[in-house]
Amino acid sequence: MIKVIEIHKSFGEEHILKGISTTFDKGKTNLIIGQSGSGKTVFLKCLLGLFEAEKGKIVFENKAIQDMNPDEKRDLREDMGMVFQGSALFDSMNIEDNVMFPLRMFGKRKKSDMLDRVNQVLSRVNLENANKKFPSEISGGMQKRVAIARAIVNNPKYLFCDEPNSGLDPRTAILIDNLIQEITREYDITTVINTHDMNSVMEIGEKIVFLQKGNLAWQGNNDEIFKTDNKDVTDFVYSSDLFKKIRDIQNLDQ
Repeated sequence: MIKVIEIHKSFGEEHILKGISTTFDKGKTNLIIGQSGSGKTVFLKCLLGLFEAEKGKIVFENKAIQDMNPDEKRDLREDMGMVFQGSALFDSMNIEDNVMFPLRMFGKRKKSDMLDRVNQVLSRVNLENANKKFPSEISGGMQKRVAIARAIVNNPKYLFCDEPNSGLDPRTAILIDNLIQEITREYDITTVINTHDMNSVMEIGEKIVFLQKGNLAWQGNNDEIFKTDNKDVTDFVYSSDLFKKIRDIQNLDQ
């Protein structure tokens, strides 16, 4: 579990995060949503420890990252997996070496043991026998699956995903959503996903945090978000391309 307590983050005179408090539970897909400029990316980077909040605390299990010494922070980073927007695979490395990279960075395993683990996670994301291919030789959806395999290869406690469906067609995006949710439950990971995709909200939004101008404006699940009377939330939800298409279809049927 990750507990966020009244965190504030500014850049110069610009106050980006304004006292956000929430929790992200183990075994659930936790989503951060909001309009551009709402503070989603800054919030995610604070959770990752890339930005340090001026006020408040971010607690992993029972210890705040602000109170950790350098060795504890390094251990925490080893417990984190990250799926970047655009996958961020190394073009010069084949799939096997891309997935093995975190094992080499953090571990001291034998090459054979690392290869066994790489093959396990590639199998888990349905990419058996793709080891020697390069990122340029596979589709965008396959690249996302490689990125997920790399993110879970060290058996992380925490999985962070930044716009994991960016650039994918709707069908492939749903497959990636379902894969992330399956892995979250299977490994009992605390998963946090930064997204603008309303399909993701509908499909896997077990906990949703909605940010508005740096404030936590609403939180709930994917059933509650369509029943709320919070105008900021409803404006965001029903302005999405998905619901514009639904409204267009409804208008045609009338």
